[in-house]
Amino acid sequence: MKLNLLLLTASLIALSACDMGSGSGNQTQTQAQTATSAPATTEAAAPAMVAQVDGNRLTYGAHEYTVDGLIDTEAPVTGRRDTPTATVTFTNVPADYAEFEAVYSGLLGRSPQGAAAMIPMAIEIFARDNAIGEQCLKLLCNSDATVSGIVRILKTKLIPSEHAPANDPYIQRYMAAALLKGANADNAYTPTRPYTVEMCASVNKPQQASGGTVTYLYILANGWDSNQRQVEVQLPNGSELYKVFNCPSTYTQCKNIVGTWSGLE
Repeated sequence: MKLNLLLLTASLIALSACDMGSGSGNQTQTQAQTATSAPATTEAAAPAMVAQVDGNRLTYGAHEYTVDGLIDTEAPVTGRRDTPTATVTFTNVPADYAEFEAVYSGLLGRSPQGAAAMIPMAIEIFARDNAIGEQCLKLLCNSDATVSGIVRILKTKLIPSEHAPANDPYIQRYMAAALLKGANADNAYTPTRPYTVEMCASVNKPQQASGGTVTYLYILANGWDSNQRQVEVQLPNGSELYKVFNCPSTYTQCKNIVGTWSGLE
C-alpha cells in the first residue's frame, strides 16, 4: 500500500514537470513569433526639397528658373516700348507654396522683373487651389489690400458659378498662360517651352511710394489688343525682396480662346 502511494506521488510530480516544460516552450515560441512579426526597419521619410541657386539660375528638384536681362528705367523714352529687355524662364509652375516661396526668396524676388514674372505663376496656382494661391499672393504682394483686390477678380474669372459656367466666355481658366511668350488666342494659349515672361521698362520713371521705391514695367504678351501689361513692383525700404504693388492689367479680360486649352505643367 505504501509502495503504491509512493509510485503515484512520483508519477504526479513527473507529469507536473512535463507540463511546466511544455508551458515554457510555448511561451518561448510565442515570443519568437512576436519578434519575427515585428518590422525589421522603418522606411526613412523623404528629405525636403532645397532650392539650389547658381548665379541667375535656381533649381528646385527637376524644376528650373532663370532670370536674364535688365529693366532699364533710365533709357530714353522713344514712343511705346514693346521690345523685351528682360526675361524670366521656367520649366514648370511651382507645385506648391513651399516651392513658390523658395523661388521668390532665393532668386526671383530679388529683381523687379523676377517679382513681376511670378504673377502668372501665382494666378495659375490660385486657379488650381484657391487657398494655396492666396498664400502665394500674400507673399508676393505688398499689402493685404492688394491681395484682396486680386483675389476678388480671380474668383470671378477663374472659378465657374451658376451665373458663369465653365463654358461661359467670361471664365478664362487660361488667363495665366496668356501672359507667357508665344501664347495667343488663335493657338489656344499654348506658350513656348520653357515658359517665358518677357518684360521691358515702362515709360513711367521710378517713384517713392508707401515706404519704398516703385518701379514700373511692362509684361509683353499677346493675349490682349495691347501687348503691354503694366506692372508696378516696389522695393520696400530696407528690404532685398521686391513686392508686387499693382497689376490689374495682368488679370483683366483677355481675348477669348480659339480651340481647347491644354493647360500648363
